[in-house]
Amino acid sequence: MKTASKKKSVKAGKTSKARSVAAKKPKPPKPLKSHKPPKKAAKPLKPLPTLKPLPNKKQSLPPPGLDFGEFEALRRQLDLSLDELSTRLGLSRATMEKRKATGHLTVDESGKVVCFARLLGHALHLFGGLEEARRWLKAPQRILHGAVPLDYAKTDLGAAEVENLLTQLDYGIKA
Repeated sequence: MKTASKKKSVKAGKTSKARSVAAKKPKPPKPLKSHKPPKKAAKPLKPLPTLKPLPNKKQSLPPPGLDFGEFEALRRQLDLSLDELSTRLGLSRATMEKRKATGHLTVDESGKVVCFARLLGHALHLFGGLEEARRWLKAPQRILHGAVPLDYAKTDLGAAEVENLLTQLDYGIKA
């Protein structure tokens, strides 16, 4: 019955304690404390010392890229002519003659040679012999839509596809 009498008193215009708390206006937030300047002034920064130029000694760094002998070794392992391998790598005969004269390949050319060497290594591991690996890499493959794996591997994407195919064959996935 007490609850009914409280409801009547609220209806009659009397405010309860709970309402009087809610009806109070919120206090304004306290102002932020202002930043006080440091008591001592900061010391000025010293200027940086000037750097002396290095002595003009030419250091002989090895040229970036593989030796041309690595290209020759891959060519012999794949049993391809200079023209055949350079064409499959996307390089002209004249470029290969220049590289032969300098004895070094560029970084991009070296990357292509390493990619082909990796494919040869994977095929060698999978097929168990150099002759079988060569035969597979040089023969048209149905799964590559009749393309020859070494020709298909001219691009990075094509090389990744051939590598993926070799991995599938290695794990016994029907390709």
